[in-house]
Amino acid sequence: MGVIKKDHCFVIAEVSANHGHNFAKTVQLIREAKAAGADAVKFQCYTADTLTINVENKYFQIKHKEWGGQTLYQLYQEAYTPWTWFKKLKKVADDLGVVFFATAFDKSAVDFLEDLNVPIHKIASFELVDIPLIEYMARTKKPLIMSTGMATKSEINDALQAARGAGAKDIALLKCVSTYPAKPEAMNLKTIPDMQRLFKCPIGLSDHTLGIGVAVAAVALGAQVIEKHFTLSRKVKTPDSFFSLEPQELKALVENIRVAEKALGKPHYGLTADERNSKIFRRSLFVTANINKGEVLTEKNIRSIRPAAGLAPKYLPQVLGKKAKKAVKKGMPLAWPLVR
Repeated sequence: MGVIKKDHCFVIAEVSANHGHNFAKTVQLIREAKAAGADAVKFQCYTADTLTINVENKYFQIKHKEWGGQTLYQLYQEAYTPWTWFKKLKKVADDLGVVFFATAFDKSAVDFLEDLNVPIHKIASFELVDIPLIEYMARTKKPLIMSTGMATKSEINDALQAARGAGAKDIALLKCVSTYPAKPEAMNLKTIPDMQRLFKCPIGLSDHTLGIGVAVAAVALGAQVIEKHFTLSRKVKTPDSFFSLEPQELKALVENIRVAEKALGKPHYGLTADERNSKIFRRSLFVTANINKGEVLTEKNIRSIRPAAGLAPKYLPQVLGKKAKKAVKKGMPLAWPLVR
């Protein structure tokens, strides 16, 4: 899938609302994401008016520990990224060699991002049920990433079929739990290989848990994309900072993902190249007391010990009770020519 490759997990640093409406800080976020080893930086392309309406009745009041006490409109006014920044931010990312793209939340955002020539489009979990938006995005023929928080199999299938039907060829789905922060015990990462089987496309994880453990575990289960929210410091409060990674944590995440990728390898049994020198430390049958010619082999003069220079331990029952063909000194490996 375009920038997403089977043998390289695509790591996305999600800036979201962590810019704090400070352009210089936002540029620093891109630079820190690159320094940490992220493959991409992602923003969110909306305004309060493209996401909702400015109404204060009960339907628009937020009930959440971090975001509560305000309306949706008020939250999105605080959290949105100024669209006048995007062209400059993309140039910063392009110059650094880090992929720049954004989640679009309506058709106007798709058009705006197309004018910037972003290489990927993204559908957020909450928009996965907006089939017309998915179809509009898919008609760009750009690679498409869709998060699947809250979605049933049927809803994921509907979104996937809509995207494919509208012309999207390269599609990745992200397993997601749409709570902030998400609990590790709610993640059900075993869904990732199941999604691979069901939907026949690359699967990743949009991870809202605290820390990096869940994301690394997802890579071990086959995740080809990892998306984590990213901030310069959780001490600087923004709408998403409380569940975001700081630069040193993002760096640790990328490093651990790369280790996990190397460790996955392929099905293999028997010696690896590096194990050849270790094989000698296996156990084998050795003479552990001086044996005279014709003497019976017993557990007092034959034992399974390290190193692996004698007969394999599995032959111990066969040699016990046999006689020595010749005298053998203590410390010699037992071999068939010594046994009669």
